[in-house]
Amino acid sequence: MTAWTEDDAATYRALAPVAVPRRQDMIAALVSAAPFGADDELKILDLGSGEGLLADTLLTRFPRAALTALDGSASMRREISARLAPFGARARVAAFDVTALDWWDRMFGVDLVVSSLCLHHLNDAKKQYFYKAAADRLSPRGALLVADLVEPQHPAARVMAADRWDALARAQADALGSPGLFQRFVDEEWNHFRFPDPMERPSALLHHFVWLRHAGFAAVDCVWIDAGHAVFGGFKQAGGSAAPPPADS
Repeated sequence: MTAWTEDDAATYRALAPVAVPRRQDMIAALVSAAPFGADDELKILDLGSGEGLLADTLLTRFPRAALTALDGSASMRREISARLAPFGARARVAAFDVTALDWWDRMFGVDLVVSSLCLHHLNDAKKQYFYKAAADRLSPRGALLVADLVEPQHPAARVMAADRWDALARAQADALGSPGLFQRFVDEEWNHFRFPDPMERPSALLHHFVWLRHAGFAAVDCVWIDAGHAVFGGFKQAGGSAAPPPADS
């Protein structure tokens, strides 16, 4: 994997309002899926925090939570620190490399690990190792929630994801009054389903489900999907409302 550069971070900041499909809906779905009450004391770890929008939303939604935001870009970490400054000691920011192992122990005793548009940089084997590490380290009530690209498994589905992503990017650029951002989205070949990039390694949603269950999560689910992007995750506790698995035939 090629290292993420500050130029990449600058491009992401410029394009994210257009390039991330329905970003506010994606964030809202992830936060709503967190299996905790508003008054619960929580430890949260945010992987690849980016501009800090998800971290900000989580700290607002859970006023008794403490959150550590990790990101590999120095400029992103400065932006996150500024955004989260109003939360005082409840928010911490630190550097990390998603492909390394030295940050895994930060998950010990954490209640909620979240990741937005980060884990697709890992290959399939590393995703599986990470899921096992998370399941082993999270608190007994813990959850891992991920917002990321997922790989379509049929050519027709890939075309649909690519077309939908382009359509949303164009609509979001128009809504901002910045049609030039859509053209930049096209010129930068940002749509992975139209312009595959070896640095981007999304996996099939079904594969994520299998890996999460094998890692030891009691329940796995997807709560939002659009344009080849999904919000999904694993829960250490299955909860009382899930239907039991079908009996073996």
